[in-house]
Amino acid sequence: MTFSHRTWKQFWRFTGIIAALLLPFAASAADYEIVIVKSKRLLYLMRGDRVEKTFHAAFGYGGKGDKRQIGDHKTPVGVYRIIKVRDSDRFHRFMLLNYPNVKDAYWGLKDGLLTRADFDAIVEAARAGHLPPQNTPLGGAVGIHGIGEITPDKLTIHENINWTEGCIALTNEQIDELSRYVEIGTKVVINE
Repeated sequence: MTFSHRTWKQFWRFTGIIAALLLPFAASAADYEIVIVKSKRLLYLMRGDRVEKTFHAAFGYGGKGDKRQIGDHKTPVGVYRIIKVRDSDRFHRFMLLNYPNVKDAYWGLKDGLLTRADFDAIVEAARAGHLPPQNTPLGGAVGIHGIGEITPDKLTIHENINWTEGCIALTNEQIDELSRYVEIGTKVVINE
């Protein structure tokens, strides 16, 4: 049995239509990354160069700038990865980032906050894809999370001010939606 040029052309057009229809359902969490712009208070879920979803977010109440040490209440700036996702009694859901990363460790060492052993431990964790030490002077437990128990006051605060100790906060509904698109290893780019 042979097919004419027209039959092949129709076949490829049909398969292209089917592929286009199935494409939104074929994406995996590995296809997505998160881009955050602190100054706009926005979190973008990206698929390639395309914005798939946009969420209003709250950040650390320490103001502008990069997180440099524990207690500065700033949200870090840089490229991170989601290293763990868990339910949280306090925040509904928590996506832990690999903060501090090598960039943070470099500045910590340069600023005299870290020992060489702390620096080396952070670098080794980054190489191995493990959670970096969370108990250095740089701090830890930075992630993307919900707001926990929902009250009108909490929603008003979330909508109007940066209230976290350095994390990225979404509403519970938003963090649940975001969790459908991300996985361990998802890239998170945080910009000022």
